[in-house]
Amino acid sequence: MTENEKNNIFGLLGRNISYSFSRDYFTDKFQKLHLNNHSYVNFDMQHCDEFPNIISSEKNLKGLNVTIPYKQEIIPFLDELDEIAKQIGAVNTIKITKNNTLKGYNSDAVGFEKSIKPLLKNHHQKALILGTGGASKAVAYVFQKNNISFQFVSRNPEAIQEISYKNLTQEILESHTIIVNCSPLGTSPNIDKYPDIPYQFLNQQHLLYDLIYNPEETVFLSKGKKQGATIKNGFEMLQLQAEESWRIWNDL
Repeated sequence: MTENEKNNIFGLLGRNISYSFSRDYFTDKFQKLHLNNHSYVNFDMQHCDEFPNIISSEKNLKGLNVTIPYKQEIIPFLDELDEIAKQIGAVNTIKITKNNTLKGYNSDAVGFEKSIKPLLKNHHQKALILGTGGASKAVAYVFQKNNISFQFVSRNPEAIQEISYKNLTQEILESHTIIVNCSPLGTSPNIDKYPDIPYQFLNQQHLLYDLIYNPEETVFLSKGKKQGATIKNGFEMLQLQAEESWRIWNDL
């Protein structure tokens, strides 16, 4: 059976996504479940307006994941949004229903919440979210849901809830004991890059979480570890959001 004959096609929308975790993860999953008529394809788009062509040309599409930089841009192309995706303002999972409507969901929030919750302690009351892209919105949603106050950190702050990297003081760092990197800084192959925060003010009270999973330990995480902080990368979050996507596509 060739890929074109498979009648359950799933895939990933993004830009320059040959590195993608999702294709390997789902290809392996389909093999383990003996789902021989399932395949997972990378749809590498240079622009989001290529999306309607993918939908019209791939007749057997059942579901899609969405990654950088389209988690927000994709929304106008969808017919419907799940309530949580609507609140977050970003989509990373699309379900294609039997009557070909496109419904957007956010499984990032589920993956992030399940992976960070076991690490949260009573003193983790305030968070800094580094970056303001689609994934950062899912992280903010989880903090809001769990009564953790947060501020976005951005190179060019635009909103009231955003501060710039250069304004991060010792006081801010010491009072915000969760720091989540939602920026792409440090992703392979550019592994020497890292968010520009004053790491010297971190201590054992801090939890540093990096959505990046390749490399396993980014410079951001290793600098935190040297200061005694607890660290975690984004690999488990990715696995959990992938399983949540699978649940959504199959109504499990």
